[in-house]
Amino acid sequence: MRLIITEKNNVAVKIAEILAAGKPKQASFLKVPYYIFVDREGIDTAVIGLKGHVMQVEFPPEYADWQKVNPADLISAPLVKGATAKSVVRAVKKLAEEADSLVIATDYDREGELIGLEALELAAEANGRLERNVRRARFSALTSTEVTRAFAHLDHLSHPLAHAGEARQDIDLIWGATLTRFVSLSTRRLGSQFLSVGRVQTPTLGLIVEREKERRAFVPVPYWVVSVDLGVGPERVTAVHKEERFLDETRARSVFEKLVGPALVTDVKATRRTTARPAPFSTTSYTSAATSLGFSAAAAMSIAEDLYMDGLISYPRTDNTVYPSSLDLREVLEALSGGRFAAEAQTLLAKEKMVPSRGAKKTTDHPPIFPTGVPGRAGLGEREQRIYELVVRRFFATLADDAVTESTRVDFDVDHEPFFLRGNRVVVPGWLAYYPYARQRDTELPALAKGDACPLLDKRIEGRETQPPSRYGQGTLIELMEKNRLGTKATRHNILQNLYDRGYIRGNPVEPTETGIKMAEALQEYAPAIAYPQMTAQLEADMDAIADRSLTKQDVVDISRRLLREAYDSLETNRERVAGKIVEGIVEDRVVGDCPRCGRKLRIIRSKATRKRFVGCEGYPDCDQTYPLPQRGEIIPADEVCASCGTPRVKVLAGRGRPWVLCLDTECPTKDEYKARKAQREAAAALAAAASSRDGEEEESPPSVGAKRSPSKKAATKKAATAEAPAKKALAKKRVAAVGKKG
Repeated sequence: MRLIITEKNNVAVKIAEILAAGKPKQASFLKVPYYIFVDREGIDTAVIGLKGHVMQVEFPPEYADWQKVNPADLISAPLVKGATAKSVVRAVKKLAEEADSLVIATDYDREGELIGLEALELAAEANGRLERNVRRARFSALTSTEVTRAFAHLDHLSHPLAHAGEARQDIDLIWGATLTRFVSLSTRRLGSQFLSVGRVQTPTLGLIVEREKERRAFVPVPYWVVSVDLGVGPERVTAVHKEERFLDETRARSVFEKLVGPALVTDVKATRRTTARPAPFSTTSYTSAATSLGFSAAAAMSIAEDLYMDGLISYPRTDNTVYPSSLDLREVLEALSGGRFAAEAQTLLAKEKMVPSRGAKKTTDHPPIFPTGVPGRAGLGEREQRIYELVVRRFFATLADDAVTESTRVDFDVDHEPFFLRGNRVVVPGWLAYYPYARQRDTELPALAKGDACPLLDKRIEGRETQPPSRYGQGTLIELMEKNRLGTKATRHNILQNLYDRGYIRGNPVEPTETGIKMAEALQEYAPAIAYPQMTAQLEADMDAIADRSLTKQDVVDISRRLLREAYDSLETNRERVAGKIVEGIVEDRVVGDCPRCGRKLRIIRSKATRKRFVGCEGYPDCDQTYPLPQRGEIIPADEVCASCGTPRVKVLAGRGRPWVLCLDTECPTKDEYKARKAQREAAAALAAAASSRDGEEEESPPSVGAKRSPSKKAATKKAATAEAPAKKALAKKRVAAVGKKG
């Protein structure tokens, strides 16, 4: 029997359906599914899917106690591998016992190669003969054509590439565990409150913090803009003074005062330019495009992976921006011509010659991301459809013609002062017709010629200020991480998500919290090797060298241990300073404003008794001012007070929407309208419930003779409320006590 091992169960299902001569039979062992079939060549086959990494590198049990083990001991500690999915491991070994050949069909990248090597080692433990009879299937799409081709041209497992993955796994564990324990113990943040530090995570946080410091250090420069509204027939256009930013207000007002009109056209110039087609999607450019549509980086990758598993797009983890010559572009278009995008696909198929665009980066592992199938009748969910459409349209754009746009500039003389206006329009849509995400709205100008006179309808002078550099969006950050060699195409979105989860950043565009800022500052000052990209980028290069066979896994792990030791010694020497700075940020993030009763700080507090959060005055017990808080979403200080009642306001960030602003005072007049609407809803619900209850009583059959009547709902509720009252009083006392302890 031939045994095929895939990375996930849904891939195993797909491969079984594609390779089987008939219908595959599903079986299971310890509730782990696998699939048995005879392929088209008559070979008995079983295919089983893992759950990603079923083996995990970890420290021996004696290193598990955070309180007893010095974090420094982890730097040189031995590492062991343990099973994370024991039932899957046992199922693989059971099937391996009966197999005479093995095919590894995990994802085709560094991580997939490592998972494949782990699968081989497990299978060989049960059946040593398989080590001499193992092959590798490499495919970039879960389509019949691609999978069949891969199994017809089986390759060999790349041990060096897998060892590079192992090195990354070992290094990330050693660095992450050592530094996370040090920082968490130093700041006394243990349990679910721990503070993480990572080899890639921390320099990424540093990039975000540096941009925030640029913003805070930015000193706005005032300037003035002078503009005029001109009449062009029935139309009204706005022209701006050629000196777009007046830094001298006196001069700006002097120009403004002299403007009477009319405006005389002194020049009209139209310039056409060709806008080249975009390159095919790599992981980074895809993620950037998806985030511009409102998706988080993590969500964008998750949806792309689902679409890949469904056979709708190619493998979404790729650096390649050049379609391979083996990819039949017309075949892809023909497949798409049977679905929602039939018109666009058929238009492109009508082209005599098809030469796709290409990017700067060409690799041999996977092609760029492109559509590989058409959704079935069931269709896709709204989010999946938007991502699928993005991939399809990008593919179309790479096959279309370049676009031609026209930019027109009209110059005016208004009382001897130069003014101008610009317009833009698409002359030849080309690829922009297929990829509307990149198309700007046309601003066509009315027909004007040199010498035309236009009456001055209005004039304005506006005082403005220069703006600080903008915060990074998630897409921009992913691109910046790639530029600095931070992480890989498979991990960057997870790194960002970790920063959100640990409370170091928030929102999109990304804003660092005070905790994140102080964490980055502390590590930049006392362990710069950890906090800046250079060292991490060098380790990534070293891991590539393992794959190229110029370094061994042990070489690279030993180098990383030495670098970590140097950084750790510096941190240990400055332990109190590091902890003090980080705690300063944690405390600052909890402050929401000044107490209106006593003037001291109001802080976010979590009750030890109820685990619910609220705002309380740090002056407790002298001041017992408290405010309730929503129990879901992130609370962000708004740095402002309510205009109606003077109480501090906070922002509440819940889900993917915009933060909403909340006045802490429940009796604030601004909440009267909300309370009225709530009362109306409750009254309407009560009337509906009463009506429903009456209808039920009318339909109810009379009780049998001798039967006892059940107490009414009202009576039962009253009884429950009476019984509950002492418990509520006790809980209230606990809350007051908890406020005292926390304050």
